[in-house]
Formats: sequence, structure tokens, C-alpha cells
Amino acid sequence: MQAFLLFFIAPMILGFWAQHRVKSTFAKNLEVPVANGMTGAQVARRILDANGLNAVPVEETPGTLSDHYDPRSRSVHLSPHVYQGVSVASTAVSAHEVGHAIQHEQAYAFFRFRSAMFPAVQFASNIWMLFLLGGIFLNILGFIWIAIALYAVAVLFQFVTLPVEFDASRRANRQLQDMGLVASNEAGGVKATLNAAAWTYVAAALAAVAVLLYYLSMLSNR
Repeated sequence: MQAFLLFFIAPMILGFWAQHRVKSTFAKNLEVPVANGMTGAQVARRILDANGLNAVPVEETPGTLSDHYDPRSRSVHLSPHVYQGVSVASTAVSAHEVGHAIQHEQAYAFFRFRSAMFPAVQFASNIWMLFLLGGIFLNILGFIWIAIALYAVAVLFQFVTLPVEFDASRRANRQLQDMGLVASNEAGGVKATLNAAAWTYVAAALAAVAVLLYYLSMLSNR
């Protein structure tokens, strides 16, 4: 029971807290207008152009908090609230996604490593559970070891994601400050929005490690 609480309940609580924090912080700062009057799309375009990334498009994508940078098409995708929004939150999120575009252009090491890992992680995430269930029901220890090894690849990906996300936020803050896109009284809201989002990645990484340790402990007990 203690192992269950340690490996599942604690990360689950942390994950719920992180999700609640990012949603509440985003919603709060979505209501705070920025003095420059620019939408998230305009902020993204301004930063991209200032960094010589004129060919990178900024597109609207459906959903809430669905913002992302697609390295395959080299395009920035912003949710409607961010794309059309004129707020501290839309400014922070759009600048963060542009941070990934700048990482791509400058060949940031962790960004390149994560991109190179993605096909392997996609494969491992789709198949590891089949090996685990097969090993348990067929009592084949080798299958369980393969499942854990595949899952470990996904865990590594979660940890490689952390420096990529934190660096993108750092770049976003610097670009916004250097280009004068946020006033001094808006900087705190930008930082709070970016920090709240970062906690979701920390929680996901810890949860992934917790699951990995659980299965390793289960295997050792066998």
C-alpha cells in the first residue's frame, strides 16, 4: 500500500495541482490586457521577424492550451485565446512557442536531441504496454524487461523536454523585455504564466519516473 501511495497517488496529486495552476494562472492573465495592444499572433510575428524567421508562419489551431511549435513544418500554432487575445497570457504563451522556433534555428542541443528521439519515443509509447501485458499474462519475464526498457525511453524523453521548455521560456522573457513588448508591471504576469506551464512538465516527468520505479520494484519482487 505504501508503494502504491508513493508511486501513483503522490505524482497524481502533483499532476492535478500543476494542471489546476496552469489553467487558473492562464485564465487570470488572459483577463489582463497588455499595454501594447498586440494580439498573441502579432507578438509572435514580431519576434519571429526580429530573429530573421520571416518564413515561419503563425497559424491558429483549435483547442485550449493547444499551443505548440511544429518542427516538421517549422510553424507556430496558437490556440484561439492566444492567437486573437490581447493579454498578458497570450503574449507569454506566443513568445514561448516562438522560443522553440528560435531553438530550432539556432540548433539548440536539447531541442535537436528531443527531435531526434521523437520517432523512437512514439514507437516505444505505442508498444510498451503490449509487452508488459504479454509478459504478465504469459509469464514471460523477458517481455516485461522489454516493456520497462521501452517505457524508460519515454521517461528519458520527459526529462529531455524539461530543459527545452525552460529554455524556451527564458528566451521568451528575454525577447519580450529586449523588444519592449511588455511593460514593467506586466512582466510578473508573464513570468507567472510561463512558470505555471513549466510545472506541468515537471509533474509529468516525476509521474513518469514514479511509474518506471513501480514496475522495476514489481519486477524485483517477482
